[in-house]
Amino acid sequence: MNRRSVVKGALAGAAVIGFPGIVRAQAGAIKIGHLTPLTGFLGALGGYAVMGIKMAEEEINKAGGVMGRPLEVMSEDSVNPATAAVKAQRMLDQNGATVLMGEINSASAQTIMQVAARTKRLFMSIGARSDVLRGANCNRYTFHVDIPVTVMVNAAGQALMREGLVKGKRIYSLTADYLFGHDLSKAAKAFFAANGGTHVGDELVPTDATDFSPYLLKIRQARPDLVATNLAGNQVTNFVKQYAEFGLPFAVAGFNLNTADAWAAGEGNLTGIWPTVWHHDLDVPASKAFAAAFTKKHGKPPENHAWIEYVSLKMMAQAMSETKSTETEALIGYFEKETQFDILKARKGYFRSWDHQLMQEAYPFTVKAKGEAKDKWDFLKLGAAVPAPDQPLEVLAPTKQQSACKMA
Repeated sequence: MNRRSVVKGALAGAAVIGFPGIVRAQAGAIKIGHLTPLTGFLGALGGYAVMGIKMAEEEINKAGGVMGRPLEVMSEDSVNPATAAVKAQRMLDQNGATVLMGEINSASAQTIMQVAARTKRLFMSIGARSDVLRGANCNRYTFHVDIPVTVMVNAAGQALMREGLVKGKRIYSLTADYLFGHDLSKAAKAFFAANGGTHVGDELVPTDATDFSPYLLKIRQARPDLVATNLAGNQVTNFVKQYAEFGLPFAVAGFNLNTADAWAAGEGNLTGIWPTVWHHDLDVPASKAFAAAFTKKHGKPPENHAWIEYVSLKMMAQAMSETKSTETEALIGYFEKETQFDILKARKGYFRSWDHQLMQEAYPFTVKAKGEAKDKWDFLKLGAAVPAPDQPLEVLAPTKQQSACKMA
């Protein structure tokens, strides 16, 4: 027997006895570990996240997959920070996940980031917005897709200043009592202080709170010029509904509102100025095509977490296809080149090399006049993109000098 015959025979024998075969592994599915909250105060957002990433998975596989291999997205409820970390580790060690993706809860994202750093595996943090994740707690194995709280505050803040609701005004805030809320409150207070506003109250609200009447009574007594919310998930829905029931006359704005929570509040209850990362009526052809396809599939328009999960998997697939690799270092190198991605907006996005934050447009939005909505999902009115077309995408984001991110 010659050497070639010996090698061929060994490979054939390995396949028969179940020995890990290189060829067979390459032909198998590329597994993606996907974690997102499907229960609790962020559960409604997580439901849209799963719909978005699954739609991208279907489209990618229908087009031939990645390097001729199908993607297999394994989605699970992250539940809470401790559970999220355990599930992330299991997905890598036992379920064969190549990369980790997802999450909305900033505290859970932080624990998944720790798993990624410890195991030296890539985590694309899709929906978590806390500044500290891409600041003091940053690591080279994590990339951040959603806009951070500083950008949210600046996006809505610019609109508030145009309306004359900051300088010389008395502001009362409500803040979600967890990592994201605290971070958002810090950024909001800094913005108001820098632009002539004065805080007259700031209440911490438990994430499981459903009755806002104690807080509304305090607001009534304080008589502020502006009520600014740093709430999250269905906290915002409950607050908006109850604020409308109380009939308080003070202007309302917020620095965090996902469209699913706005829809749940219902037309007639929501008022004020808010920030968003995307909306289904964005006037961009690719965005409109995605919204139409999603609506046809699910019978309702996509919420912003459906969009962001969809484009995130498309970005990951592009990185794997162009590097011809699923290896962590190859993917990190590709993203750190500040490669541009079509994210269904007027301007392409890219990850900054030094903090791994996706640079992209954001938008303020308000509420349409009564009677203008075509259906129950149509009462939000999107403002012009920020930054403006003639401004760099980084203009609203923390600079390298302002950031505490120091990657090894």
